[in-house]
Amino acid sequence: MASKTGTGAPRRTHPVLSRRALNRATLDRQLLLRRSPTHTPKDAVAHLLGLQAQNVKPPYFALWSRLAGFRPEALSELMERREVVRIVTMRSTIHTHTADDALTLRPLVQAARDRELNTFRKGLAGVDTERLAEVVRAQVEDRPRTMKELRAALLKQWPDADPFALSVAARCVLPLVQVTPRGLWDRSGQVALTTVEHWLGRPARPVPAPDETVLRYLGAFGPASVKDMQTWAGLTRLAGVFDRLRPRLAVFQDENGVELFDLPDATRPHEDTPAPVRLLPEFDNLLLSHADRTRIVPAEHRGRSWSGNQAHRTLLVDGFLAGIWRIEEQTGGHALLTVQPFGKLGRARRAEVAEEGARLLADMTSATSYDVRFGDFAAV
Repeated sequence: MASKTGTGAPRRTHPVLSRRALNRATLDRQLLLRRSPTHTPKDAVAHLLGLQAQNVKPPYFALWSRLAGFRPEALSELMERREVVRIVTMRSTIHTHTADDALTLRPLVQAARDRELNTFRKGLAGVDTERLAEVVRAQVEDRPRTMKELRAALLKQWPDADPFALSVAARCVLPLVQVTPRGLWDRSGQVALTTVEHWLGRPARPVPAPDETVLRYLGAFGPASVKDMQTWAGLTRLAGVFDRLRPRLAVFQDENGVELFDLPDATRPHEDTPAPVRLLPEFDNLLLSHADRTRIVPAEHRGRSWSGNQAHRTLLVDGFLAGIWRIEEQTGGHALLTVQPFGKLGRARRAEVAEEGARLLADMTSATSYDVRFGDFAAV
């Protein structure tokens, strides 16, 4: 079978990786086949190239599912010490990154922020973006500003501009971090922004060559295609980078003939390797970082982790998306975890889900009593 390279390279045939083999390899890279006993929270944030942080709690649940003995306070402490930060990077979404990655990954994806800015040109008529950057920097480096405060200051300069477009432009032209207490476990405050350089006390780095990030992406999400990497980063035209790295990479193809790249010494567990039940937060990058998501999301469940614009927390059974879940912390110190499977679960699987849910409630809530039940709570 000929492969679809997408890189301009000659078409060729490579060893085929099945969907289940891709699933197990990706789960292994994502620390989801077994909870890591050796990664610290900071190690894991770096290894995973950041954690989706559109909401406050997802990074904490993401690490709980991946690290043995994880305590939410450990990530909060890193944020308070400014060793990790919340910043807009890949796919124009907020991620929790190590300080080093915030200074390198944000410049790498700046081209995507520039494209985003162009989509709001109509609402920015008459706005000079270089002057905008100067005004934003002066405001947020004087003291962290809420978006409402920043928007008011910008409207004084450009009263005819669209307020929302100005808000988007502010985070596009400068790397703005959400300062603590925003993002802290059980202590989060409103969003207040300053520049990453000001918050960390060191300058942003020059735009790096993407080669090292490609290798790191493969280490966390591989084996993967060029389009997979582009989907994760929100970038285009990475085919040439993969071609340049080709001599250093192992090359495979999926069951559809799409060319996949990987680190030659990376582990690729057998497709029959057992995969434990996992409870993942909404927006987990496991489900968002490939152009072809069928390695995690069965075709019949595509779109079922969403209700309209609301993303649900997700259940993995045998390594694949199999349902959604939510927590309700009730009066009297009681917490209820409701799991909504997409299909029937056998008795052993239900017991495994219930056990994992009980562990989550014990570790990640302050409840003194809790229950796990199965039932519907969302139309999906």
